[in-house]
Amino acid sequence: MTKLAHIGLVFGTDTGNTEEVGGKIAKALRAYGYTVDMMNVTEVTSVTLQQYKFLIMGIPTWDFGGIQEDWEDFEADLQLADLSEAVVALYGLGDQRGYGDYFVDAMGWLYERVLATGAEVVGHWPTQSYNVAASLAFNENKTEFCGLAIDEDQQFELTDSRVQAWVKQIVAEYQRCALAS
Repeated sequence: MTKLAHIGLVFGTDTGNTEEVGGKIAKALRAYGYTVDMMNVTEVTSVTLQQYKFLIMGIPTWDFGGIQEDWEDFEADLQLADLSEAVVALYGLGDQRGYGDYFVDAMGWLYERVLATGAEVVGHWPTQSYNVAASLAFNENKTEFCGLAIDEDQQFELTDSRVQAWVKQIVAEYQRCALAS
């Protein structure tokens, strides 16, 4: 049995939705016995990130693929982080009806930056129950997002079940990574 990780959950938010979903993720992780530190990205540095072996990062997408401002401001600090010993899972919020060509694009933006830190990214999520034309968060064949995609505008009734399923998935993926190291 692997020792349970102390998890850092970092989010950026303007409306509170990304923080609220982060709270649901943290609650689900705590049910598995994990300790979770929730932090607004405005309160984090690259040094803070490096203190965690397991990180979860949440970002909303604004309008036509816009990056949440606090994450944009944090980009340079994120680039300084060495996360080569960390496992990272991402979640993103967007509106697939209003912005179906840009749904959770910010999560795709964050994914590219997290990969550059050397982190192992887990938690890819199937695209099949979404109606999305394009996304920077798609994998090559558009069968998965690079993390959990949440639509609080059009599919809010699915958020809780998606969070529960995704948390179960990332716990198993993290444990496999921890055993392998």
